[in-house]
Amino acid sequence: MAQLTFRIRRFQPGRGDTGWQDFSVESSPGMTILDGLHHIREHQDGSLAWRHSCRMGVCGSCGLIVNGEPRLACNTQVESLTGSRISLEPLWNFPVAKDLVPDLSSLFEKHSAVAPYLVRDDSEDDGSDGRELAQSPAELDQFLQFTSCIKCGVCMAACPTLASDPDFLGPMPLTAAYRYNADSRDSGFDARKTKLAGRHGMSHCHYAAECSRACPKGVDPARAIQLLKRDLVLDLLGVRRREPAPPVDGRAPRTRDGLQAPPFTVPSPPENPDE
Repeated sequence: MAQLTFRIRRFQPGRGDTGWQDFSVESSPGMTILDGLHHIREHQDGSLAWRHSCRMGVCGSCGLIVNGEPRLACNTQVESLTGSRISLEPLWNFPVAKDLVPDLSSLFEKHSAVAPYLVRDDSEDDGSDGRELAQSPAELDQFLQFTSCIKCGVCMAACPTLASDPDFLGPMPLTAAYRYNADSRDSGFDARKTKLAGRHGMSHCHYAAECSRACPKGVDPARAIQLLKRDLVLDLLGVRRREPAPPVDGRAPRTRDGLQAPPFTVPSPPENPDE
């Protein structure tokens, strides 16, 4: 058991930054930053505000700055930090609503701007006939890594480009754009590229890669942005080939290269299990 000092930066609506405030917390095995915050609010200051939900590193609500690094409060154990003083701030590059609660409105506005959903150009495919859009394991691998994003904003807080240009789309929205551009079922590349290639789009990324280092889910936004740059250059040169997968209607699904792929079937178990 050790005595820790939680040094928290306080913000009040209408008053702004009111400075740092220290709280003494007794640590315990397995204690997280989130546990410490709960202890402070329950026993020392009921007005302390932060955002959280799942406590399991899934919802992304509890992002904050811990000792100068963007992290999730629920995933950060105090034993992993050096020293007995822990400084906590709201996520950088966002306005502050109160104490450790950032206003993430800009993040979700930018996310919405890149059309983060499947876009289809076959008007007859409205899903009413129950047909599915086929996809091979190889096609899934093209974007699977980037589906793990939990929209926590940690990568946005770590981004030095966003710190100097608040209008920069940022790593999370750009990663979402690549995730759907790389999806064989999507045909929204042309609709997204105007936004992505704009003044505050992916070309403004300096490739500091701080977003990938900070990401709590290993998404690697820096890689997604570089792949996005590659695709836009290939499109500019007229050599980017892209065919969204058609609905399954009894024919073999089409791959990204336009070749017919064999349908996926589940093998039947042997009649004699001892064979």
